[in-house]
Amino acid sequence: MKFEDFWYVVCESRHLKPNTVLSRIILDEWLAVFRSDDNKPVALQDRCMHRNSRLSKGKVCQGKIQCPYHGWVYDETGKVIVVPSEGENFRLSQARRTICYETREQDGFIYVRLTQNPTEEFEPFKMPFYQETGWETVRVINRFNNNVTNCAENFIDIPHTASVHPGVFRTAKQQKLEMTVERRNGSVFTQYSNENTNLGWFSRFLNAKGYEILHSDSFHMPNITSVEYNMGPHRRLFITSQSIPETDNSTLVYTDVTFNYGIWNKLARPFVRWTAQYIIRQDVEALKIQSEVIQKYGTQFANTPADTIHVFVESIRNKISTGEDPRKLPEKSVQLHFWV
Repeated sequence: MKFEDFWYVVCESRHLKPNTVLSRIILDEWLAVFRSDDNKPVALQDRCMHRNSRLSKGKVCQGKIQCPYHGWVYDETGKVIVVPSEGENFRLSQARRTICYETREQDGFIYVRLTQNPTEEFEPFKMPFYQETGWETVRVINRFNNNVTNCAENFIDIPHTASVHPGVFRTAKQQKLEMTVERRNGSVFTQYSNENTNLGWFSRFLNAKGYEILHSDSFHMPNITSVEYNMGPHRRLFITSQSIPETDNSTLVYTDVTFNYGIWNKLARPFVRWTAQYIIRQDVEALKIQSEVIQKYGTQFANTPADTIHVFVESIRNKISTGEDPRKLPEKSVQLHFWV
């Protein structure tokens, strides 16, 4: 198994308009992304095979992309169909074909897979309740100067919230929480108990009566995290993040906040968007600092029991990085408590 076997978000569907080209990086691979003349997404290696220019700097016309340097034109399969300098002598040749990657369009995202021969046919992650009746989704995009593993761990880490987001998303109260962390089948599942009102700005709106919150976090190989808060009818919230590996130290994160607040759904959208972005900006800064320290001193971590979820996530990603299947790791379940 390898990271290239999986599907990664390359852009939002709404951003990929006809006759436009987007430049993207996934796993250090440069991509030129555009739509074919039948509106299907296309992802070519962002390199003209002629004199090594960038296709993404060119233009798209009727679903074909033209290199800006010498005008070579490629179709939706990556085949060269026009070479201006050869004039009428040009003949189509199967040998003149650049690398074309498979794409999918799902849940308002364009996905790409960077291998032609995956070890297994995985599917893109299904976003919870996307565009379903009674649900609203706010989608934000942020770039983190850190790797996928550290980003994913941050998104499902409770202890940092009281320090990084004080007042906005939890406050240090030394409240005792319990959690059960389970690793199985390439995923990590965490169930929390004893949570009630310590949600910062959200508390009065989401849980005014202080009921115990049903809160669960999960990680799904290789790069998906999902957080769920269930506080009763019309008080349910999902925060799902797809961490896209651009380079070893750059991760583009697409985050969906999907919620069911009943009659408050539409009114809540601007507040949810502003709050989500405010919190994420704080995490961007925290992970930037972490990355700087890692680059100087290395990746040694002094874990505590509260970091069990981190250890499980790292074990899964480490297996993929060595070409192994993390689903073969032994199943583990740990119950513990910590304070926030």
